[in-house]
Amino acid sequence: MVTHVEPPAEPDVTLTDPRDLLTGYLDHYRDAVLRKLDGLSDEQLRTSRLPSGWTPLELLKHLAYVETRWLRCRFADEPVPDPWGDRSAADPGPGGRWHVAAEETFEGVRATFLDACAHSRRIVAGARLDDVASAGGRLGASGPAPSLIWILFHLLQEYARHAGHLDVVRELADGVVGE
Repeated sequence: MVTHVEPPAEPDVTLTDPRDLLTGYLDHYRDAVLRKLDGLSDEQLRTSRLPSGWTPLELLKHLAYVETRWLRCRFADEPVPDPWGDRSAADPGPGGRWHVAAEETFEGVRATFLDACAHSRRIVAGARLDDVASAGGRLGASGPAPSLIWILFHLLQEYARHAGHLDVVRELADGVVGE
């Protein structure tokens, strides 16, 4: 059985300010990710339905760390104890497997995600779109440092892609569909 859920409204179609449009859509997709996870049982949150093996809870934790790596580490050059905390200790770093420990709860991962989003909003509010990342950031990136507008576009596409992944996973889990 398929159950359709109505999505919240997108940012206003009359927006012309790039900052408002980017941040509005980022918040829209942040909310979409959380809505896709609401109502799933702990078992459903920790069960993969895909050959790649990731779970919905791992994806949420991954997105919290994506926010942290791009805006806190790379853009603001803030010290973060474990920027790859979404990865397995057995497979750490950029190419590592996403991981949520057995003792981590949905509420805890959700709180981490919400804190990361709030921290990102504060960083973005205090910067101009054409500001560039501090010396490329702390993650050993080479080449030119990205601008804030580039980072925000990158985050937007990452959220949109992962929200789409969750669309499929949620339908497979319990038949709920909708943005």
